[in-house]
Amino acid sequence: MITTQDAPRARSSFRTTALAFVADLLVVLVFVAIGRRNHAEGVTAAGVVATAWPFAAGTTVGWAAARAWRAPTSALASGVPVWVTTIAVGMVLRRVSGEGTPISFVIVASVFLGTFLVGWRAVAGWLRRRG
Repeated sequence: MITTQDAPRARSSFRTTALAFVADLLVVLVFVAIGRRNHAEGVTAAGVVATAWPFAAGTTVGWAAARAWRAPTSALASGVPVWVTTIAVGMVLRRVSGEGTPISFVIVASVFLGTFLVGWRAVAGWLRRRG
């Protein structure tokens, strides 16, 4: 049971968790927007959503599988499993929905999403330890 003394910590924890989840989805959206722009596919809301949904679903599955809400800013406990699941589920969903998964795309997606899904957490941990 949350007491009055625990309420600020619970709000802070919920806020941290929500912001971490949103940050992960933003990483996916940035990845998709950059890719669509580089391939001259247009950066429209509908186009971004159509391209992003497999990876957003993968991110959501990764959060559930890793129980990322328990340590939302941990690079190892949350970042790595969310990254791996985002790629695995995203590529499977792209394949079954008729989209391509050439190896070059898998590599680029893995590097970009790994760098940023794990990276922002590593930076946050480093800043916490410094300050």
